[in-house]
Amino acid sequence: MVEVGAVNELKVLRLGATGAYLDGCERGEILLPASDASEDLCLGSSISVFLYFDHNGTLMATTRQPMTSVRKCEYLPVVDVNTKGAFLDWGLAKDLLVPYGEQHVKMVVGQSYVVYTYHESASDRIVASSKLHRHLKEINDCYRQGQEVKLQVAVITDLGYKVVADDCYLGLVFFADAFRKLQVGERLSGYVKNVREDGKLDFIISLGSSKNCEDLGERIILYLMACGGRSDLSDKSAPEAIYKEFKVSKKKYKQALGVLYRKRKINLNSNEIRLLT
Repeated sequence: MVEVGAVNELKVLRLGATGAYLDGCERGEILLPASDASEDLCLGSSISVFLYFDHNGTLMATTRQPMTSVRKCEYLPVVDVNTKGAFLDWGLAKDLLVPYGEQHVKMVVGQSYVVYTYHESASDRIVASSKLHRHLKEINDCYRQGQEVKLQVAVITDLGYKVVADDCYLGLVFFADAFRKLQVGERLSGYVKNVREDGKLDFIISLGSSKNCEDLGERIILYLMACGGRSDLSDKSAPEAIYKEFKVSKKKYKQALGVLYRKRKINLNSNEIRLLT
């Protein structure tokens, strides 16, 4: 079974002047135009192609890789708007449609938006949506506190940044947990800071995403998150072990632990430190 709007590995059934005809299984033969087919392509061989619909609604194959695919989020520019909706440039000859009913705000030519791309089975077309809550999960069912994730900034809110995690979940990075100003569309690494009682997710960006952050206390918090909330690297640990992890002296490390302890961010004893939630 082939997947529309994604890369498929298909076998060459026949060759013609217009290009190569590929085995699309239940979809029948799918044309890979001659402009995309290499000269060494032969009968029976397999090729990786992206499947999309052309301007006539015909399913086509291409060896070009667009900027996004189904079940993915991407930051794309609007190149046209008409009675059907907004059209985004995603790197193929036919632009990607965002119907009016799938626009979180009315889209404007020249502006870019984070959208989720999907195959609309009822109309058999590839479309996108900026109403991310319709297509992504907002209630956690797999993440744990401290787990590393890949984030993309989707919207700036009054509280912080609404982000997409791993192209699957929606959550929030509070302004205080961003360390710097983030841009819509930006991709960066982060961690699960908190799973709320209602299952919604709060994230914190990783130190590697904040080059200007020099706060040792924040580095320790991120380290604890990555370690599942606890670490044996206490204020009694060897200076060599502390320096290996944080590149600071034991004295500076102990001072930072003291600040975190007084702020009730960690629990501290002679054998371990634990993150408080």
